[in-house]
Amino acid sequence: MSERKVRVRFAPSPTGALHIGGVRTALYNYLFARQHGGDLIFRIEDTDSNRFVPGAEEYIIESFKWLGIKFDEGVSFGGNYGPYRQSERRDIYKKYVQVLLDNGKAYIAFDTPEELDAKRKEIPNFQYDASTRLSMRNSLSMSKEEVDALIAEGKQYVVRFKIEPNEDVHVNDIIRGDVVINSSILDDKVLYKSADELPTYHLANIVDDHLMEVTHVIRGEEWLPSAPLHVLLYRAFGWADTMPEFAHLPLLLKPDGNGKLSKRDGDRLGFPVFPLEWHDPKTGEVSSGYRESGYLPEAVINFLALLGWNPGNDQEIMSLDELVKLFDLHRCSKAGAKFDYEKARWFNHEYIIMKDDRELAELFMPIIKEHGIDVPMETVVTVVGMMKGRVSFVKELWDTCKFFFVAPEEYDEKTVKKRWKEDSAKCMTELADLLESLDDFSLTHQEEVVMKWIEDKGYHTGNIMNAFRLTLVGEGKGPHMFDISSVLGKEETVRRMRRAVEVLK
Repeated sequence: MSERKVRVRFAPSPTGALHIGGVRTALYNYLFARQHGGDLIFRIEDTDSNRFVPGAEEYIIESFKWLGIKFDEGVSFGGNYGPYRQSERRDIYKKYVQVLLDNGKAYIAFDTPEELDAKRKEIPNFQYDASTRLSMRNSLSMSKEEVDALIAEGKQYVVRFKIEPNEDVHVNDIIRGDVVINSSILDDKVLYKSADELPTYHLANIVDDHLMEVTHVIRGEEWLPSAPLHVLLYRAFGWADTMPEFAHLPLLLKPDGNGKLSKRDGDRLGFPVFPLEWHDPKTGEVSSGYRESGYLPEAVINFLALLGWNPGNDQEIMSLDELVKLFDLHRCSKAGAKFDYEKARWFNHEYIIMKDDRELAELFMPIIKEHGIDVPMETVVTVVGMMKGRVSFVKELWDTCKFFFVAPEEYDEKTVKKRWKEDSAKCMTELADLLESLDDFSLTHQEEVVMKWIEDKGYHTGNIMNAFRLTLVGEGKGPHMFDISSVLGKEETVRRMRRAVEVLK
């Protein structure tokens, strides 16, 4: 195994929006590939034509673009192992179905859905396998002439995998160790349907993984039950030597209660379960996305990486490059990971603090313009730098610091009651006069002059500053007072002060 170049794949079905659990699977494949200098393949599993949803494939590609997860080859990325869309590989699969039939590893079955239903009613827990297959209508219980005649007639059939009973199948899993399943509990899975001339997931997957030289299959825990079947298929084709190593990732669980995370949990508790907003073309329903909810892609990546894996230390904040260095499949947990959406908000808050002020200002500028405000970029950069530690999302910046851009129309009653004293109007008029007289309105000069004035007059610093804040902000919040006044500038500061005195008296 060790001499082969590491090749992993992410292979979603275009049946709707990409679930956040799928994003985590792709992320772990990406980290593993990068760490081993390997390739990440993007394959589309669209053999179930009934479930195809227009726009889903483009949505998936756009999601990874936003998240910064880059593929090396595959649908829309090119590469030497294509086509990478399963619906374009029909002839390849047909050839391999024939190989299994010729070697007696599979057989043709003509049972209709009605006949199968009747069997299920007749036999409790009916399973199509070694104990029942000879009582069914298939090429093991019929003569070659009968089979050929039915095919010539155009009768629909499926090809089933012939599983030998009572054999212990070992799946060597990087996360779960040696998983042993007895073949008697497996049924003779359908590998191919003549109706649409397409293989099922099981066959297409094995053939693609083999031909694309995939070395490791890293996928969700829900695929663990099909792993023994995949091991048997590799052997049936004579490919045991190039079988990939498996790693089945822990499930993402609901934030509360039991069971796996679903879209309903997100709707109920108010968080997205999709990377981008999804417009369902069938129902017209719109589902929220992490991008549109204001999450930064790097925060989403960091948050997801730690759901079911840990770096072995207490470090929580990790860039994509750091994750690549630290990632180790052996440190994935076997148990499911609770989806802590509050933690996702915390990560976003941390990433907003770390983000460059100018970049954040660029994200905030459209919101300012929506409110009809025209203000220089430099001012926005300064304000954002001052206020970003107080928010978890860029969109929260407006409510937190709109007083920098819009003068207060009214004054918070509670604050007025508490902070506007009998002499406040007199003191604020004096302070406005003082500030108006300054030629140098820089932060440090203002502070120096005002603090000296307070001392000389014997005023109470707290009372002065609280009233000053009320005149500029309209309530008792915001950063350091001279930070506010220096951003507003002399003219606006004095104008706001004089208006407050007039209104509040």
